[in-house]
Amino acid sequence: MPPLSAWSRRGFLTATGTGALALALAASLPAAHAAPGPAPAPGAAADPFAALRQRWLALQLGTGFDPAAEPYASRLAETGRLAGTFLGDMAPAAGSLWPDQPFDPPAGITRSYSRLHTMAEAYVQPGTGRTGDPELAEAVDTGLGHLGAEVYNPATTRYGNWWEWQIGSPRLLLDTLALMYDRIAPERREACLAAVDHFVPDTMLGDYTGTSTGANRVDLCRVTALRGVLGAAPAKIALARDALSPVFPYVTEGDGLYADGSFVQHTWVAYSGTYGHVLLDGLGRLFTLLAGSEWEVTDPARQIILDSVEHAYAPLLHDGLMMDSVNGRAISRGPLLSDDRGIVRSDHYHGHQLIAAVALLAGAAPAAERERWDGMVRGWIARDTTSPVLTDRQYGVADLARLQAVAEGPGPAAPEPVGHKLFAAMDRAVHRRPGWTANIAMASDRIAYYENGNGENPRGWHTGAGMLYHWSPGGGGQYTDAYWPTVDWYRLPGTTVSTKKLADNEGGGWGEPKPDVRWVGGVTDGEYAAAGQHLKGLGSTLEARKSWFCADDAVVCLGAGITAADGVPVETVVDNRCLGAGGTARLTVDGEAQPDGPGPARTHPRARWAHLEGHGGYVFPGGARLHTLREDRTGAWSDINTGSSPEPVTRRYATLWLDHGTDPAGASYAYLLMPGADPAAVAARATGPRRVTVLANDARRQGVAIPALGLTAVNFWQPGTAAGLSVSGPASVLLRRGSGGRGGAGRESGGRGGRGGRTATLTVSDPARSGAPLDVLWRHPVRAVLGHGPGVEVRSAGSALRLRVTPGTACSPHACTVALD
Repeated sequence: MPPLSAWSRRGFLTATGTGALALALAASLPAAHAAPGPAPAPGAAADPFAALRQRWLALQLGTGFDPAAEPYASRLAETGRLAGTFLGDMAPAAGSLWPDQPFDPPAGITRSYSRLHTMAEAYVQPGTGRTGDPELAEAVDTGLGHLGAEVYNPATTRYGNWWEWQIGSPRLLLDTLALMYDRIAPERREACLAAVDHFVPDTMLGDYTGTSTGANRVDLCRVTALRGVLGAAPAKIALARDALSPVFPYVTEGDGLYADGSFVQHTWVAYSGTYGHVLLDGLGRLFTLLAGSEWEVTDPARQIILDSVEHAYAPLLHDGLMMDSVNGRAISRGPLLSDDRGIVRSDHYHGHQLIAAVALLAGAAPAAERERWDGMVRGWIARDTTSPVLTDRQYGVADLARLQAVAEGPGPAAPEPVGHKLFAAMDRAVHRRPGWTANIAMASDRIAYYENGNGENPRGWHTGAGMLYHWSPGGGGQYTDAYWPTVDWYRLPGTTVSTKKLADNEGGGWGEPKPDVRWVGGVTDGEYAAAGQHLKGLGSTLEARKSWFCADDAVVCLGAGITAADGVPVETVVDNRCLGAGGTARLTVDGEAQPDGPGPARTHPRARWAHLEGHGGYVFPGGARLHTLREDRTGAWSDINTGSSPEPVTRRYATLWLDHGTDPAGASYAYLLMPGADPAAVAARATGPRRVTVLANDARRQGVAIPALGLTAVNFWQPGTAAGLSVSGPASVLLRRGSGGRGGAGRESGGRGGRGGRTATLTVSDPARSGAPLDVLWRHPVRAVLGHGPGVEVRSAGSALRLRVTPGTACSPHACTVALD
């Protein structure tokens, strides 16, 4: 196909009316975000539905790109090649449209609609080699008719997974109808719309319950709105617009977005990644589609969604990847057999989806927010050297054009942020420092150990048992390179586990397995943090208290009260790093290099420190009995996902762990994780002057002090005292001297400020979420109270500080800043 500039535009316009609409829009829409200007006001255009169809096509097909230039040319050509393959293989028969995609299970229906959509794209888009091909258009029409006659019609009762019938298939069907609107006979179009009405009735957008919540609700609204546009049904569009409103407000339980930035789907699963992408992408499309029309989304609460980009999603995106702790069962998806492009799902794949969704939503955001978001997108694009964003094969030309325009736009690339973000409502924490990032995944009676379902992620048992992810420079592929099919699922980094063997899907599916514990969470001032987890093992008798104190160059990891009676050993996994295929990163223990190749486990009776080249170091205060292992592990994605590739893959791992013995009673551990540190820094921390003091480490309280940072932090599992701090109930306490912390404190109480850093901020939370008032005592002279936030009452100040904190039930931080005497 010659470049569009050399190709007869008239020929293309004659070939397809939908192509004409797309090309007409391409000349007038802003390229960076494909966000068209306001739609004609009612009465200003003869057909407002035609204007909305044009706008939807612009979102699908993209604008402002040269189809003869890369990467668009090759992407369009690939679409054409796929379309040709599908055309050649299509064989309508009873129970299938393609022999390899039977209609039972219903995933075959969705995949069939997906292939028809690809064929329609190839027909409409320029540069595919199939543009305007009448044979292709006829095949799409035939396929839609066959699916409608065979299975997707008002006389069919749905079976199998509801999602295929109510979201997966109708989304693709309607998008295909939009592309082929002028080539599909009205009778066929009406039959397709009637099928959508049958499987997605208006009642699906009634009560905000069941499967019609969160990201699913947005998808259902997307289906209903486009069905209204294609069928010229204004009531449908209005229903879809109004049914979005329950998605916007913060929730306090179940599915949705929480005030602390957490996002939950399936009631109990941390899902900012995959479902978060669906929500942002869907809202971006609907906000843009309806902007300026009589159906515009004007609910003021939509600002919560715009705020969530920086508040809820960006903290979980690291150098282009979305942290796997919020990707749910999608961590088990590798090269899916059902994917005709052979795309590999990974943390970078999910991250790139979020990046594209942010760029899309920016078209519906105010200018100031759009400018900040563009800077973040540029930063993610620039820093992702593991899986370059602008060549990601999952993107169609529309996303590529939007992202390329942002990358080339004015303004700088935003750097990775520094600070701590505690997502207490979904039991996750993210700690960012210059050069490295850590992520903690926990579980409680609110958030599941793991999610499995549809044959996916049957062995994710311990991913919520305190798994500690970390990334240092150059380590963006750590959990990307076939980590999940090859890792030892009983030795996930940071976890404390009983080695009792578990069945696939242990505890039930869809986020059902949850521990009967409340104290999970912590406290942060925005820079440093204390996080903790009352751990109960899945399918075992294991119980423990785990704490992480997130500081400037290390995460201090404490465990206590480790008890079990399963008749098997209990281990704490210090780390388990994937070294790639045959990787030889040097492992050093107390300055002694360990063998590079695979071999038997080695025991180091009094290890003080260890270092893994290219990854970081580990310090064991007082020494620890450390076990190390370098091994090659082989697995297949199909082992953990029935729809994935059965091809075996092998990766080398370096594993470090502490063995608490069989049936321990009250065992403990203490170590420092130093991501990205070099051997000299790790050795100096282990052998030089003590910088970190462990104040307590038992089943009642765990705490540390780092005087150089003015930091004292304690997790109180019950009422108690440590380091001059006393609390009347379970609490997490962070004390910063000489700094108000990034979170700051209110200025509700008077008092003159201290000089020379003679101030302190006490920040308190209630991870148990009892809501009961909490009395806090700090035995230190206080000259004046400078300020405090809501929920804090100063009972007295002078020789000591006494506070009454009313913590609420959200594990929110409550701060008080004082001048010291």
